[in-house]
Amino acid sequence: MLLFNKKFSRPYLKDAHEFLNFLLNELVDILEKEANAAKGSPISSSPSEKMANGPGNLQANSAQKEPLITWVHKSFQGTLTNETRCLRCETVTERDETFFDLSIDIEQNSSITSCLKNFSSTETLNAEDKFFCDRCCSLQEAQKRMKIKKAPEVLIIHLKRFKYIEHVGRYKKLSYRVVFPLELKLSNNAENAEAEYSLFAVVVHVGSGPNHGHYISLVKSHNLWFLIDDENVDTVDESTLQTFFGSAQEYTSNTDHGYILFYENLCGRR
Repeated sequence: MLLFNKKFSRPYLKDAHEFLNFLLNELVDILEKEANAAKGSPISSSPSEKMANGPGNLQANSAQKEPLITWVHKSFQGTLTNETRCLRCETVTERDETFFDLSIDIEQNSSITSCLKNFSSTETLNAEDKFFCDRCCSLQEAQKRMKIKKAPEVLIIHLKRFKYIEHVGRYKKLSYRVVFPLELKLSNNAENAEAEYSLFAVVVHVGSGPNHGHYISLVKSHNLWFLIDDENVDTVDESTLQTFFGSAQEYTSNTDHGYILFYENLCGRR
């Protein structure tokens, strides 16, 4: 992978979330090129057609083709609906966009469930942030919310642990304690009320700041949890996951915090 992107070679800082997005999009690009080569077509999709994090509607061309759906899309891609309601005429505008992972804001002494609820909470657009309503043909106050329209087979949740602090002009790592459950339900966030997930992997950031540190992973396989630290692999008890929830206090010696969570859809596994 270092051959594809110099950003992830020394001396550049490597962020696990950035690398994850790069890896998934690179895999899509490779699979599309292989499929086109097999069909004898030199045409490959543009970056906007990879259907990664961002709008998923393709612009109409004179000879528009259906986008290639790879195993990456089938495994990781979900759909978000951006819903905006005009408070004058009550017209609801919806815009769908696809995603490979969800990046969510975190709070101290919270949980993934509460963070997902905040992710889908209603926001009022007013003052300078008014919404242009096509029906009213003018700027109007509106309510906006984001909800999960189609849940993916593998739900990847990225915790925003690195926050830019304006008054100091730099990023800070948030060591907040965020509980992530072994079983997760998306009934309050998705149209599919039956979406249930099981945790099978966690990427942990080890370090007190955003500009340095180390990554380790915990992976579940054959009902056993493994702690992977470079070439070292050890079995650990399931209760070990709790040590990576974060810190209840701002200043602590514990710098090992859950950063990226991987959940698998239990409905798809049955």
